[in-house]
Amino acid sequence: MRLSDRLRIIDKGVFLFLHVAASANTMPMPKKKATFTPPEFLTALLEARSPTGHEFEAQAVLDKYLKPAADEYRKDALGNRLATLNPKGDPSLMLAGHMDELGLQVKYVDDKGFVYFDTLGGHDPIMISGRRVVILTKNGEVKGVTGKRAIHLMDAEDRKKVPKFHEMWIDIGAKSAEEALERVSIGDPAVYDMGFELVHGTVGTARAFDDKTGCYVVCETLRRLAKEKKKLKAKVTAVATTQEEIGTRGAITSSYAVNPHLGIAVDVGHATDHPDCDPRKHGKQVLGGGPIIGRGPNINPFIFERLVEVAEKKKIPYQVESEPGPTPTDARAIQMARQGVAACIISIPLRYMHTPSEIVDLQDVESCVQLLTAFALSLKKGEDGVW
Repeated sequence: MRLSDRLRIIDKGVFLFLHVAASANTMPMPKKKATFTPPEFLTALLEARSPTGHEFEAQAVLDKYLKPAADEYRKDALGNRLATLNPKGDPSLMLAGHMDELGLQVKYVDDKGFVYFDTLGGHDPIMISGRRVVILTKNGEVKGVTGKRAIHLMDAEDRKKVPKFHEMWIDIGAKSAEEALERVSIGDPAVYDMGFELVHGTVGTARAFDDKTGCYVVCETLRRLAKEKKKLKAKVTAVATTQEEIGTRGAITSSYAVNPHLGIAVDVGHATDHPDCDPRKHGKQVLGGGPIIGRGPNINPFIFERLVEVAEKKKIPYQVESEPGPTPTDARAIQMARQGVAACIISIPLRYMHTPSEIVDLQDVESCVQLLTAFALSLKKGEDGVW
């Protein structure tokens, strides 16, 4: 090939390269997908530390976000928050979600300053050690780490055992009992020092989705109903209950006080779509599949059928779970209040319940708000669940 021909080829290649490069600079860039932003109210509840019996921070969040939407707003001796909309409406509907979470409580301090604890609620002992915790004292936060004997210091048999609660402690860096007791007191509560964050898309992790999500759902439902109050026939009371983790105690007293015709508890339920979970034993409920509506003796047939009807009409995804007995939720307490209440349980699918890092799809939370809002607006005078 002649030199002149080679130069023409080179010149053409350079021209094409420059042309493509220039075009690339003027081509429209692909739009970024919108980033999901969790609701401010929900985020505030998740950040609040509210171990059972010490729900102060969650109460403050509810006083800020829930109270302004209510026609009536009450507190009681158990720390419940009761917000009512349309107080003269019929029927009377109670929505309940508990604000308390698992925690630890200072029990004993040894002479070297190590802090031993009781548990608030049902803990899996294998999950406790090696966690950062914060002790909530009258003088502020005290940081610590849960400890146990290291695996290197165990014999073969000890390594097979799950440590008992009294074989673990909280290390706050103190050198003596006197120093430790200057910073913490017997009875001080503690929670895992684990915050809320998004894992991917609308899927998030937090230490207390159980049951800050349910608490948010019932309160956010009331806030949305307040904007459509002219369409609302029912009296609606949203109750953020306390002490559910130690026996549905807040729901027992608040159900008696509200004395509703209908009552729906919103809590978390097991998403069984992860490894090592047999649907033959636990049913099939999936993360992202929508709220789980319970069905069984604890669930009133009128409420169940209306919820399904509303969900299908509004094209809200939902799942059904078999509940063959009293559920371990506030719905159990609501059903048996006074002369009896038409009750139901709706659950938000959750993985890894009662661990420091639970997982929820926040789209399921939003779907639950939409379902309850539509249910409340569907109620007509006299629909009291009697069957």
